[in-house]
Amino acid sequence: MKNLRSRGVNCSGECMNKYQIYADHAATTKLDSDALAEMNAFLQEDYGNPSALYSKSKNPRKAIEEARRIIAEQIGSFSNEIYFTSCGTESDNWAIKGAAYNYIGEKKRIITSCIEHHAVLYSCASLEKIGFDVVYLPVDKKGRISAAELEAVITQNTILISIMMANNEIGTIQAIKELAAIAHKHNVMFHTDAVQAIGHIPVDVHLLDVDMLSASAHKFNGPKGTGFLYIKKGVEIENLLSGGGQENRYRAGTENVAGIVGMAYALKKNSGLMDQDAEYLRSLEKYFWDTMKKSGLEYISNGADWRIPGSISVSIKDASGEMILHRLDLMGIAVSTGSACNSQETELSHVLKAIAIPEEYALGTIRITLGIDNTIEDLDKIVEGIIKILNR
Repeated sequence: MKNLRSRGVNCSGECMNKYQIYADHAATTKLDSDALAEMNAFLQEDYGNPSALYSKSKNPRKAIEEARRIIAEQIGSFSNEIYFTSCGTESDNWAIKGAAYNYIGEKKRIITSCIEHHAVLYSCASLEKIGFDVVYLPVDKKGRISAAELEAVITQNTILISIMMANNEIGTIQAIKELAAIAHKHNVMFHTDAVQAIGHIPVDVHLLDVDMLSASAHKFNGPKGTGFLYIKKGVEIENLLSGGGQENRYRAGTENVAGIVGMAYALKKNSGLMDQDAEYLRSLEKYFWDTMKKSGLEYISNGADWRIPGSISVSIKDASGEMILHRLDLMGIAVSTGSACNSQETELSHVLKAIAIPEEYALGTIRITLGIDNTIEDLDKIVEGIIKILNR
């Protein structure tokens, strides 16, 4: 079975340099060609600074507000609740530090999980250094957070809870609506890092009742260097960047007009195709696991059943995930051993440690994250490659 639908992101092996198979879409996705076309006008023609007062700024300024409206429509928010940033990392930092900076000098508590992206973990660690109390919730073997355990650590000094919507290594999706309800029951602000979720699963911020949400364009076929932070109307956080009066004086810096336009276009396109994409990716996942069962390898499937479509984390007994990655790379196949943001680290990731995979399996973990360009033939080659590497 092949995916016969083209969305302007298909590419043969010849135009991907040495890569014939790209299966690391959780790290980044290819920029949608239609989104690029929308961006080009603001790179080469309507390149005026949207904050300027002359007429050349009119079109860029209108384009930003139209992009804000489009993005708000895709996530169920109001336009004035969307603030543009440079990436998901900035959005996470702004949400967490911005909430905390209202309480500098006070012994306040922040609650997060032990499997968050490092943008969240390191933001929390920096706040610990200046006196904040941070609680890192454990997860079960599927990477799920217990609502009861969350409620048990909330105190009257708790100001913020930050729990990711979907994990970047194992794909597990958290019960955000339930967790946010617990936070609000105790009058605590709730933030979710939705970088891996937006554009891939339905998200309605008002139904979920979250106070803040982070997203990054390059995870859903938008451009790198662009993201947004949803801040619910009435929520007050301090600015992270100081300077000009952009983003209603909340986020200084000249706007990346082309990036913002491309992000909005890509998100709208992905949202419109979400159901059929998910169905296709689920079918690829099933085929992968069916093929692995026939491989003769001993392995563990990581993550919960409720996870991001196309997300595969497999731990192979007595293998080296890093060795498999590099040898697949030589075959023209791109996968990951975990989070691409940790490419300099060779030790076991904090996520794999948290879900307590036995060591003889954990060291043999690879992450395969599929996109709509991938095919069953790709999965055959990936599994054949793994078997060949391990038999060698």
